[in-house]
Amino acid sequence: MIPAFKVTALLAAGFVAAALSGCTAPAGDGGAGKTLTVFAAASLKTPFTALAEQFEARNPGTTVTLSFAGSADLATQISQGAPADVFASADTRNMAKLSDASLVEGSPRDFATNVLTIAVPPANPASVGSFADLAKPGVRVVTCAAQVPCGAAAKTVEQESGLTLAPVSEESSVTDVLGKVMSGEADAGLVYVTDVKTAGDKVKEFPFAESAKAVNTYPIAAVRTGRNKDLAAAFIATVTGPEGQKLLSAAGFGTP
Repeated sequence: MIPAFKVTALLAAGFVAAALSGCTAPAGDGGAGKTLTVFAAASLKTPFTALAEQFEARNPGTTVTLSFAGSADLATQISQGAPADVFASADTRNMAKLSDASLVEGSPRDFATNVLTIAVPPANPASVGSFADLAKPGVRVVTCAAQVPCGAAAKTVEQESGLTLAPVSEESSVTDVLGKVMSGEADAGLVYVTDVKTAGDKVKEFPFAESAKAVNTYPIAAVRTGRNKDLAAAFIATVTGPEGQKLLSAAGFGTP
């Protein structure tokens, strides 16, 4: 079963006011009674939840259903026929797989960037303070699996820095890595800066200069087999437009 997150809960008023003020996307009623299914990288949960609610408000009668998971898993699901209208990936590699298979419409549009950072429990039991510390004996490090964008970025940083990590666990999404750190199952995890921002005081962050060697670019595209082409195009325009970029910036993402 494909995991789905149905956008219904109202967001905190302060966040909406700060992130959505000045939105200019036109409202419409062409999507009345329709459901738009969006597959998005797990790291996009916060801004895309807000964007989906914004989109529903501007298109009365439209329901936006969000499915969040690792980009590799989502790309596989789409290639196997899972019903989706839009795909937003945390890297260009997984999007390219669908493009090469003619499973997305036109050329994907880059809409955000993200970089890795180190997350540790608030008490920092392993005294981690740098990327090199992650390679020390006894430090329980968790990363994403290599096929996942955050895992591929971690491998790039390892290669560029000349360090080799020995993770105790490799997860299928960056949110799973963060969960291991927050639960105390890991001394440190490599996650995106946006995930640390979402976690607040549940983790402590240690940025590292080596992360600049592996910046992830996020592309978005309409799925060719999707049933709601007009809504998909409108949602992509919202993500790449001023209101989408404002929300993404508020969540900690960089510009493409």
